[in-house]
Amino acid sequence: MQIKIVALNARFTHSCLALFHVRNELEKKCPGMEIELCQLTINDSYYETLLRLSHGDPDYIFFSAAVWNSDRVEQLIHDLKGCLPDCGVVVGGPQAVVIGRNLSPASCTVVSGDMEAVCDTFYRDLETRTLQPLYGGSFLQMQDRVLLSPYREEDFSLHLRNRNIYYESSRGCPFSCSYCLSSAEKGVYHKELGQVQQELAQILRHRPATLRFVDRTFNDRPERALAIWKFLVGIESETLFHFEITPDRFTEEMFVFLQSVPVGRFQFEIGVQSTHYHTLQAVGRMVDLASALQNIKRLVLLGSIHLHVDLILGLPYETKEDFYRSFAELFATGAHYLQMGLLKLLPGTAISRDAESCSYVSCKQPPYAVLANHWLGHAALRELYWFCECVEKFVNNRYFPSLWEYLRRKGEDVASFFQELLRICQKDNFFALAATQEFMGQLLSWLIQGREDGPLLLEILRYDWLRCGHRFLPSYLQVELEEEQPLVVRNELYQQAGSELAGVFDQGSRKQFLKKGFCLRFSGQCLSELGLTQDGERAVIIFLPEREVSLYRLNKTVVVTSSKIHKSCQLK
Repeated sequence: MQIKIVALNARFTHSCLALFHVRNELEKKCPGMEIELCQLTINDSYYETLLRLSHGDPDYIFFSAAVWNSDRVEQLIHDLKGCLPDCGVVVGGPQAVVIGRNLSPASCTVVSGDMEAVCDTFYRDLETRTLQPLYGGSFLQMQDRVLLSPYREEDFSLHLRNRNIYYESSRGCPFSCSYCLSSAEKGVYHKELGQVQQELAQILRHRPATLRFVDRTFNDRPERALAIWKFLVGIESETLFHFEITPDRFTEEMFVFLQSVPVGRFQFEIGVQSTHYHTLQAVGRMVDLASALQNIKRLVLLGSIHLHVDLILGLPYETKEDFYRSFAELFATGAHYLQMGLLKLLPGTAISRDAESCSYVSCKQPPYAVLANHWLGHAALRELYWFCECVEKFVNNRYFPSLWEYLRRKGEDVASFFQELLRICQKDNFFALAATQEFMGQLLSWLIQGREDGPLLLEILRYDWLRCGHRFLPSYLQVELEEEQPLVVRNELYQQAGSELAGVFDQGSRKQFLKKGFCLRFSGQCLSELGLTQDGERAVIIFLPEREVSLYRLNKTVVVTSSKIHKSCQLK
């Protein structure tokens, strides 16, 4: 009997952890079956996907269905029944029950819950080709629970090569958020620490580029999380480790250890969702907000861990003003990436069952995005959606870090700042065009015109532009005075610089150093705001082609003051 187990991932670099668990359970319970893993993407040609799945006339095809691929899974099931009428179809995953409702019982069998917990009847029926419409099981409700990493040595070269690898050290979530499918079950199962270390060592021998922990709240037990972090850092590798964490469960010992983590090794996804107390209370996600925001700021100051912070638009009790306040409080933390996603009323969640009481209106098809609720009419939600898109386009990159830091330091009303930026974006059809740094910088230059600090902000935009490695100034960043042109400044510096500068260049490398660098003079005020000098004197910044070791990997700079050219040069 031949079975194909299929995942439709969002992109090639992703992998599907569930496929490997399903394979292992099938081989354990039905050892005579021939099993093939198929990892495709939702971006592949639909017709070619259909041909690949029908090839070889399999007896069964298993699908893993999620909210973002369920439409295609449903379509494939329908068409596969046309070209392989005798092929059985089994669907599992978060969206399986919904697909089962949409299709006739003869079209597919639904497995609801965890494959490890499905009863033996399923496997007997599978072998005798007498599958029923629905089977289910819960891992967290099993008496003798064993959760093993599903990967085999050959998987890393056959199925996981050049892909992200997903790993769970625990299953379940300590929170009961009403909008999340994980809230359907209570409790968390944690693997023994020794088992985790053994499984991670096996994975890391293959040197994956990215290892993503799928634990819903990795640091729900801080001491355990710290032990795993120490183990990972103790293994020599260049792997990026991604964790989903809650920001209010950090200990001082964790902060002390994180100071030693190399730049770019850890990435934290931090679910805040809202800073409005009544909203968090309504969705069942109660955290210590003051501690959470303070801890995010402390993590930012480490300068070595990429922080991805989440807000959700459309939650109960959050008005437009409340949402702007939530955004401003998260922006103030300095987190590197702000994801402001739209609430989805996922079938099976508590919030979807209570949708009527909150006057929710949502899309009827996946991903069930919210259109309005009692606190946000459709017009208000539409406005906030584009506000979020504007923020994500401008903030979630390495283009303007100095500008955002200036706004934070000066206490800017960032909600108003981005609302005005949104109006400019919509006027110039920004969302239908390529979001290049040059285009976004031009829109920002228009926004700051007329501001008292406009000239300073324009200098900061020049600095951010050149730190990204550009060796020219676009039209909106050009300097006006002839004596301040980059080539003039470089020639002046060449004439004044001595034959060597300690730690920067010597007589042999002097000419090449100045030739490779891009030179521009900045005001004392700008240099002070950037934290480069404090004496108020104008200075030249030389932007070098080499990049620094940092999260943004910006280009290195040398600051040279004109009156103390031999003494006041420092690498940044």
